[in-house]
This record gives sequence, C-alpha cells and structure tokens, in this order.
Amino acid sequence: MQTSADINQIREHIAKWRLDGRRIAFVPTMGNLHEGHLTLVRKARENADVVIVSIFVNPMQFDRAEDLKNYPRTLDADLSKLANECVDLVFTPTPEVMYPRGMDQQTSVEVPGLSNMLEGASRPGHFRGVATVVTKLFNIVQPDVALFGEKDFQQVAVIRRMVEDLCLPVDVISVPTVRELDGLAMSSRNSLLMVDERQRAPVLAKTLRWISSQMRGGRDDFAELVLDGNDQLRAAGLEPDEIFIRDALTLQPVGENTTQAVILASAFLGKVRLIDNLLVELSAVQEEKEGE
Repeated sequence: MQTSADINQIREHIAKWRLDGRRIAFVPTMGNLHEGHLTLVRKARENADVVIVSIFVNPMQFDRAEDLKNYPRTLDADLSKLANECVDLVFTPTPEVMYPRGMDQQTSVEVPGLSNMLEGASRPGHFRGVATVVTKLFNIVQPDVALFGEKDFQQVAVIRRMVEDLCLPVDVISVPTVRELDGLAMSSRNSLLMVDERQRAPVLAKTLRWISSQMRGGRDDFAELVLDGNDQLRAAGLEPDEIFIRDALTLQPVGENTTQAVILASAFLGKVRLIDNLLVELSAVQEEKEGE
C-alpha cells in the first residue's frame, strides 16, 4: 500500500494505472475509520481494479471550530486498517496542500438549492465545503467510481447533483448505512460519546423506526410526528436538533406523488451531534388508501 500527502506523487501513481487500463475506485474519508468506511472500501474493490482512499479532515465543511478541533484523528490506526483491506493508495493531504492560499482565497463549488435546505439551512457553508473538497479530490484522483455512505443522505444528494451539473465522469455509488448491533449508525463521532451517552445513543435510530412505522400505518400528519419524535428523544436524554420528513428523490416536502420518503434526523448527546436517516416506502400505503 502506497501512502502520500503529495498531489504530484498521487498523480504519478494514477497515471501508471491508467496506462495499464486499470479501473479506479475512490473512497473519500475524514479518517477515524470504522466498519462503515471499510464496507465502502470492500464495495469499491468489487467495482474496480484499483482502490484509492483519502484521509482529510476538511476544515471548510465545519461550521463550529470546536467540532473541527475535537474531530478524532487516528491516522496510524487508519492506515493499518486500510492495509489489511489491501487498499492500493492512500492520499493524506494537509489543509496547506488542499488550500495553499487559505480557505478565504479558495475557489469554491456550491450546489444551489440542495445545499441551502434542511441541514444546509442550519449549517451555512457546510455543503459548499463538502462540494469544494470533493471536486478537488475528484480532480486529483480522477476516479471512474466514487463511493459514499448513505448515513449522510443529503451529502450524497449534493454530490450526485454536483457531478451531474459539472459533467464529471464519475459514477457515484451510495452504500447503505452500516449499524452497530443495537441499531446506532456507525460514525467517527461515536468514539467521542461517554459510556452512558453511548448507551442512550440508539434511541435516535429507534425513534426513526417508530416514525417509519407510523407512516407505513397511514399517518400523514408529519408535523405532529416530528413533535412526537422530538418528545421521545428528550425523554431519553437527547437534545433534538432537526427531524425532517421528505421525498427521498427530491428532498422536497412529501407530496401525493411521493413513493419513497426519507426521515432525516439529528440530535445532540452531550457535545456530540448524531445524525441518521431512514427510508420509508409509501407506494403500498397509497395503494391501500386508493383501495378503500
């Protein structure tokens, strides 16, 4: 496994593989790797001859300085895990490599609409930071395929739109959320939870499942469902941040033509912000209503 923080070295490796006609898969990460990341790596291997992973804690996508400072950094352990997965190349740039003139002087990429709604509305600039760094990484690696986890549902939607709008020759593959045995969505931030917080954290996924069951049972009073979900989170000691129920394809409010919805939720547990989502099939519910 080759490791480099130098863009030119990365491009030299990739150029050799290109000459050999190798298909390249890319997995961008911010490190502190867990089984969710490794699932992306394995899926990448199924779709390409060469697997490249980046590890870069991107300061441009953090809206809270404290969050950036506390984000777990475990490079040595990450490299060991990637070596065990037979990754071919790991790109480990620093902020100085990615933003040589500083972030204030960095050309940015923004996906209008999708970047400014839902989580983007409460975290201004977050998705601009995501779109900018992913565009730069795509330009450096020039992969045939890139893999992202569906835990960051809106992020995947933003990246898909960006790839389409900029005519980038990259096939974006999303991989279902990988969960702990108790249902908690795997996340690098989970390692920051205290013992008692970790025990309560699965309530977020449990609440999503409850809302989903209510929707599949025919409830469409979404505002009340959100309030009820927030009450369940508070009862378990979590501080609700946001719960949205949206069309899974457009991220717009659920309408009469929506066949699949997504519940997007975030909550604070101590200083840690947890996020999760759950897809809900509505086509069967609609058919049942039409048959009544």
